[in-house]
Amino acid sequence: MALLEICCYGIDCALTAEQAGADRIELCAAPKEGGLTASAGVLRKVKQSVSIPVHPIIRPRGGDFCYSRAEFATMLEDIAYVRELGYPGLVIGMLDEEGHVDRLRMEQVMAASRGMAVTFHRAFDMCHNPVQALEQLSDLGVARILTSGQQENAESGLSLLRELKQRSRAPIIMAGAGVRLGNLQKFIEQGIDEVHSSAGQSVASVMRYRKAGVSMSADAEADEFNRYCVDGDVVAAMKAVLAAGKTAVSG
Repeated sequence: MALLEICCYGIDCALTAEQAGADRIELCAAPKEGGLTASAGVLRKVKQSVSIPVHPIIRPRGGDFCYSRAEFATMLEDIAYVRELGYPGLVIGMLDEEGHVDRLRMEQVMAASRGMAVTFHRAFDMCHNPVQALEQLSDLGVARILTSGQQENAESGLSLLRELKQRSRAPIIMAGAGVRLGNLQKFIEQGIDEVHSSAGQSVASVMRYRKAGVSMSADAEADEFNRYCVDGDVVAAMKAVLAAGKTAVSG
């Protein structure tokens, strides 16, 4: 059965994902940035509270994946912290100015992460040559690659996902971006081994008093009285589809 990883932004999401049957969690903050490193408190509390594997993302800011010297030093500090906490893996990715895997820095990441499973995230989808990147990441010892097949969503990238799976010497190819209950069967049919989903929903704030005309967001359209949460029912339904797909293949 294909493994289901759920992207979680905070401890409540992580607990919901675990209770609903997720196999693994990618732990992030800042969903509108596409995922940044969680705070020290969140990292510590999730490690204490969640028993399934959790892989925190190591990403100091939004935007591109070409980092300054100071930003990279911060990333190494974050790796040291999540390793000290005992996390079994982490999620990271970095490119050079030409859109290639930043191999020298990834070598340092792999050394700093020794004993942990390293996922190279969707920086892969921004790289210049995905086949070359796959070979480089294989040589580095990366455990998996999270990718949409270099398309806006993984369903559109199924052709490249299938090719990468066939070519991969070691890293697991994990499909992510737009993987949801309604298209999950397509990934099963292509033999994808792992899928990554937010399985999320927008939940209204419990606050009854709502101050009008004041916002903490730079986005004028932002609704600060709604927030992203993992939908446990969707996670459970996705797990059921994955189990049924495995049964059908076995049968």
